Amino acid sequence: MENVRVRFAPSPTGTLHIGGARTALFNWLYARNKKGQLVLRLEDTDSRRSTEDSAAGILDGLRWLGLDWDEGPDIGGPYGPYRQSERLTIYQTYLQQLVNEGKAYYCFCSAETLHEQREKAQQGKNNYRYDGACIDLTPEQIEANLEKGLHAVIRLKVPQQGQTVVSDLIRGEVAFDNSLLDDFIIAKSDGWPTYNFAVVIDDYTMKITHVIRAEEHLSNTPKQLQVYHALGLNPPLFAHVSMILAPDRSKLSKRHGATSVQEFRDEGYLPEALVNYLALLGWSPGENIDVFPWEEMPQRFSLDDVSRSAAIYDLKKLAWINGHYISITSIDRIIKMLEPDARQKGWLPPDNIDYFYKVIDLVRSRAKTVSEILGLAEYFFEEPTGYDEKGLEKYFRKSGCQEKLAAILEALSQVHSFTAPQLEESIRLKADELGLKASELIHPARLALTGRTTTPGLFQIMELLGSAISQARIYKAMDYIRNLG
Repeated sequence: MENVRVRFAPSPTGTLHIGGARTALFNWLYARNKKGQLVLRLEDTDSRRSTEDSAAGILDGLRWLGLDWDEGPDIGGPYGPYRQSERLTIYQTYLQQLVNEGKAYYCFCSAETLHEQREKAQQGKNNYRYDGACIDLTPEQIEANLEKGLHAVIRLKVPQQGQTVVSDLIRGEVAFDNSLLDDFIIAKSDGWPTYNFAVVIDDYTMKITHVIRAEEHLSNTPKQLQVYHALGLNPPLFAHVSMILAPDRSKLSKRHGATSVQEFRDEGYLPEALVNYLALLGWSPGENIDVFPWEEMPQRFSLDDVSRSAAIYDLKKLAWINGHYISITSIDRIIKMLEPDARQKGWLPPDNIDYFYKVIDLVRSRAKTVSEILGLAEYFFEEPTGYDEKGLEKYFRKSGCQEKLAAILEALSQVHSFTAPQLEESIRLKADELGLKASELIHPARLALTGRTTTPGLFQIMELLGSAISQARIYKAMDYIRNLG
């Protein structure tokens, strides 16, 4: 096909879920790889659940991820409107065509009658199939029923024999027995089309060439193909990407952690990290790779490399990828993200900006999310109020700890310049002088200065804290140990 056109068509009934975000990404990657167009369409005919806030949130989430589109409700395009709620007259034209051609018919069966039929089928352990009670109504009968004010749906006539075959670019040919399909409803009694009809009309009139969507829609595809065939239209090519499952291979839910783009953003994930993770969730460029630069993705993306197997949601891997991007992104960007909370804490007065930059640059490599960074930096701005319990047992409660901290103080007094290299040299010399390993001085000193056992390098911490604060905290720790008895 000369002009590839794909679409992302979310329902604005909630947030942008991680599964929807991956579908949007795969469509974006395919469109950019083929130099085609990505259409954004809002499937908002569910008036009870669709909201403008959800629609705005979905668009905001896509923009945050860095995904753009070529046509959509916010920017228009040649095949709009791009909201289903604004396309009723388009749907009605095609509905009327099917009714006029005898390929669809009005059904006046009540909800109660249909419910009884379903229950009877279940009791007999049979698949429910509409019995076609209204298929042979005459035009006069239909008109009379409508004049009485009876509500009618429109059903598509579906062949009862044979198969409907879905030719899927990822899964190959998937056959569905027509005996499992009934004359399904294509328009509700209020005149609005059902999903499986509206999506066909939208994709056809918007000239969509490839439908890339989640595996859960595969079961809808035979019904949609029946609509295409009834209208005499050529369907697009289909590609159904695998499901995203929880680590225990159950359905992904909130109990497995954040599941929406907004949640990841609020928890301190970077958009490029989430995109990197999502791109590799069910797609492989043909090599074992975890970090995949954004600019390389469109050139490398191919549906041939998308897996049929379910993708497993792994928050630990995402956190690792996010930590990598935190460590390499510009420090100015990180500071901008942290600035509101830092100012609220009083950690960023006007005369403290340079110090704040140095601290954040030192600790950020240990963070998995941006939200963790200020917690990792706390001891640079506030004196520790206690000491890690494991550290107490391992260092402070051991005999000779006060003497080791005293040796640290002596080493600090001998440096000419309170810099990390000078501090390291002096402390290692002191350890040699006492016949100790350097670690036997470093670990208790770390606990004294930070209250923690895991931090960046001790000598960089000392340099940033400065001589006065470093010595004061060590003296305080010695007093604390003395009071331990």
